[in-house]
Amino acid sequence: MRSDLIFGALTHVNNRYELCQLASKATRKLHKPNTRLQDTTNEVLDRFKDTIPMDESSETVVEKVQLQERRAA
Repeated sequence: MRSDLIFGALTHVNNRYELCQLASKATRKLHKPNTRLQDTTNEVLDRFKDTIPMDESSETVVEKVQLQERRAA
């Protein structure tokens, strides 16, 4: 259930408003056409549960992924 995913994600993000903002941004970036938006949102919350989205080192990881995506496109 989505509530379990939200409470799991709240272990790494203390502020619910901030979690909402981060999840909406990540959902917009990760959403693929012809897939349900709900599935993408659940995937994002599941990733937040497993990792720390606000970690300082994650910014370098995001830049590396964006660079890889540019090369692939």
